[in-house]
Amino acid sequence: MVNGDAEQGPGGTAQPVTSVAGWTLAEGAPALLGYDLGQGYPTRTDPGPPQRGSRFFGGGDSPRTVLLQDVALPERGATGRQAVDAGRVRFAVEAWLGGYAPQQDGARLSVEFRDGQGTPLALAVLGPVTAQERSHTTGLFRRTAEAALPPRSRTARLQLVLTRAGGGTSNDGYADALSLTLRQAGGRA
Repeated sequence: MVNGDAEQGPGGTAQPVTSVAGWTLAEGAPALLGYDLGQGYPTRTDPGPPQRGSRFFGGGDSPRTVLLQDVALPERGATGRQAVDAGRVRFAVEAWLGGYAPQQDGARLSVEFRDGQGTPLALAVLGPVTAQERSHTTGLFRRTAEAALPPRSRTARLQLVLTRAGGGTSNDGYADALSLTLRQAGGRA
């Protein structure tokens, strides 16, 4: 995955951006928010990734913001096509997802594995993290999924959806530290 931490390209403020390095904007316009913004946004002392950079994804001003990224899976090696087709590869997806105080705005990351013709084979979905799950605090919380990679998988489509669920003008769905890794079944990444 490219730029799963919102560190590349323009941003750092609450202003929406028109492009995000490594991602295609399918709907809305995200903000690449700085942890130093204050103004109620997550800070370095709020719940979040222990190894965080300077920025994270926010939904901007749009009721719904959608970012897409297509990743080609390895052709060769321990996690290449031959190992995938033999059922010897597992995937792990991780994301830190959250929102603002008691609001229900949220973030969801999905990973859809596809064959060489683009036919979906499997789907993993993380989030959203509800206000109740966050104890009505502002912050980002870790979500993970792991499973066997379906045989014939050739690409992964990542979709980050940030949604405003209630009032206000800001879409306070937040995400950071998004990652997708492959490893040999019973082995290392």
